This record gives sequence, C-alpha cells and structure tokens, in this order.
Amino acid sequence: MTIFEAASFDRLRSDFSPNPRKEPFAGLKKRERMNRRRILLSAAIVFVAVCLKGQNTDSTRIVLKGCEKSDSTNSVLNGCEKSDSAHSILNGREKSDSTLTILFAGDIMGHDMQIASARDDSTGTYSYDSVFKYIRPVIEDADFAVGNLEVTLGGAPYKGYPAFSSPDALALACKNAGFDALMTANNHSADRGPRGIARTVRVLDSLDIPHTGTWTGPEARDTLTPLILSAKGIRVAMLNYTYGTNGIVVLPPRVVSYIDTLRITGDIVTSREKGADLVVVFIHWGNEYDSVPSPLQELTAKAIFNGGADIIIGAHPHVLQPMHAKADSSGLCDPVVWSMGNFISNQRKRRSDGGAMVRMELKKEGDKTLITSAGYILTWVWSPLENGRRKFYILPCSEFEENREFFQSSSAYDAMTVFIKDSRRLLNGSNSGFTELINAGGQWIPPDR
Repeated sequence: MTIFEAASFDRLRSDFSPNPRKEPFAGLKKRERMNRRRILLSAAIVFVAVCLKGQNTDSTRIVLKGCEKSDSTNSVLNGCEKSDSAHSILNGREKSDSTLTILFAGDIMGHDMQIASARDDSTGTYSYDSVFKYIRPVIEDADFAVGNLEVTLGGAPYKGYPAFSSPDALALACKNAGFDALMTANNHSADRGPRGIARTVRVLDSLDIPHTGTWTGPEARDTLTPLILSAKGIRVAMLNYTYGTNGIVVLPPRVVSYIDTLRITGDIVTSREKGADLVVVFIHWGNEYDSVPSPLQELTAKAIFNGGADIIIGAHPHVLQPMHAKADSSGLCDPVVWSMGNFISNQRKRRSDGGAMVRMELKKEGDKTLITSAGYILTWVWSPLENGRRKFYILPCSEFEENREFFQSSSAYDAMTVFIKDSRRLLNGSNSGFTELINAGGQWIPPDR
C-alpha cells in the first residue's frame, strides 16, 4: 500500500465513521501497553480454544434452497440449515465449472402512495405482490437476486418519507418475487429508532429472508458477517454499508454498518477466511439526484478495491450513474456500479422514475472465479389509476418500449420513453464493461447478439 493509499484509508475512516475507534491503551507507557496486549492475546487464545473444543469447525450458517437436507445439519427450519456463524445460502445443487448469474436491484422504497396502494380497505391488510407482476420473471431467472431494502419494517403507523416504515407485506412480496437476499444498511435504517432496527431484523428472519447491513447487537454483526450466497460451486460474500443515517444516532446495542474502509477491509479478509470466492460490497453512498459519481465515491471505491473487494454495487442517489469495469483475457475485473437508481418508489420526476437491474455471470475455473460478463436491464415504474386507486408496477423497459397500446395513456408511454432515452444516453456514453441486456427468446442478451 502506498503512502497515499494509507492516508486515503485513514481519511475515509475518519470521514465516514460516526464513532472513530480509540487506541485502547492510550496514555500507558509503551512497555506497559505491550505487556497488557500480550496478556489479552494469551487470554483470547485460551478462550477461543475452549470455545472451539468439541465444536464443529465448519460453523457456517447455511440456508438450503432447493437442496436435499444434509446429514451434517445442525438445525433445520423450514427446510433450511442454520448455525450461528457466517450466513450462507445454497441455491440448487453444487456444481463446479458452471455459470452462476447474480442480479442486483436498486432502491426499494415505500412512499405514502405506495402504502395506500397496497392496502385492502375491506380487510385492513396489505399486499405488494402485484408490484412485481411484470418483473418477476427477470428476478426468478437469476441464480441469486439481491435488493436494497430502503425502508424499515418498524410496524404501524406505516409512513413514507421522511421516516419510512412499510408493512411487512413489502418484504414478503420481495421474497415471493424471487429475491434471495435484502440489504438493510442505508440512510433510512434508523428511521424508527432502535426498535425499528430490531423489528426489521425480526421480520426478515421470520420470513426466512437472508439479510445484512443492520443487526440487533455487535455479537450478531460479528457472528453473521459475511452473508454468503453459494451455488454451483461458487461462494459469493455480501457486505453492506451506508454513509450515514440522516443524523440519527444509532443507540447501542443496535448496529448499522457504516462506511469505514478499515472495517470493510477487515470484513473482506474475514470473508476470504470463511471460503468466499468473490466479495461484493453493496454500498449506500453518493449525492442524491447526481448522475455522475462524486470524488468521494471514487476515492472510497479505490480504497475498497485496494482492500480486496471484487465487485462494488452502489445505491442511494435515486438516479442512474455509470457502470465501469476493466476487461482482460479472462473476463472483467473491478466492476463498480455507482448507482442503480430507484427500483420501486413513488418518485415521478425525470430520471428518478426508474433504474437498472445489474446482472453478472460468474464462472469458476479451477481455483479461480471469473466475472465473465456484466450487463444491465432498464426498469421503469408504471403508476396507472385502476378503479380509482393508484397502482405501481415495475416494467422491464425493453419488453414494453414498442408496446404503446399497453399503456392507459400516451403520457405514461412518453414518460417511459424519456426515461429510456435519458438512461441510454448516459450509460452508452459513460459505461465501460457493461452493456444493456434485452429479452430475446427468454434470454437476456446484448442487443447486437
């Protein structure tokens, strides 16, 4: 690491961390500090040895999805194996030397109009399943789909901006649509305080939705980091961080994962130690409504890649930002998606009424895991009136841009067309390594193939 890079790490850690860590033995003489450290290290080694004695050394928490139950399972809940350490999902049967697809979605918001739209007044219940009606096949087509849950599940009263708390049905609809994991670290994580953080975790756990980014306490964070997605012989570690929580102080013991490049580097090292082939950093950063990454985003990305990450996926600005990757003979390296924009929201202003899902293909060849391709699928939020009620649907743009008759009004179709043109102008002119994908015969491929 160069002097500049080391300085960058320290600067970023200071800029982002709300509570910078202090030297634990500050004020003691050097000899005294060294002696105390030796004592603590010896005690820690003894403690770990005692804890590990008689335990299964492979304590990875596993959620089996579509697999037969293993004889080595520690406990089974809803057909899923779980233990108390790094969280892993197995999707399908393990198979080496095959391609794994992973799909990322942007901001899953819950504004007041969305809450009203999801409510059944006759029963007082909520359902968001229809929101994903047209995009569900896209999500289900990937081996793994990961979304950014930018609300709390803090319970009633349900509210949108500025203190989000959505009905639990939103998370359930995400699962029903095919999402395999949700990221929870964002600037709205603490909107409902410590109870909201804890309830969000409890609800996702009760729905058997893997998640990372917020925890009920430090022990849970240390035990459950990283979240590992495993399929076809490839293990992908998911790490999640946010720049802040809108000035809301997160009171102990609750934990929100803030951007701290030293912490991120440590988490990457831990991920490798727990068997990750690739490490994805899903990060909440940048300036809202800016279509280009800020200098601080760029500096942060450099530090994260220097720390050993393989992929960076960005969210927060609510609009698209470019996607960059370097190419070599074996595939892509250092792919960074600066911002995927909104996946579902009630933001209707130009450029914020849609976003992009990012799809990557991974392949394991021997001991190496390669990123063989990366592309994006433009999505737009259609919000028609049905029986006097505003509805919300996520549309894959390429499947509807030639279908004007589908829309109730020409204004809706025109708005989608503007979004598509704006997005293509930005991404076609700025991207490297990422190309738009369209549906051709059930396969998502570049338009020129």
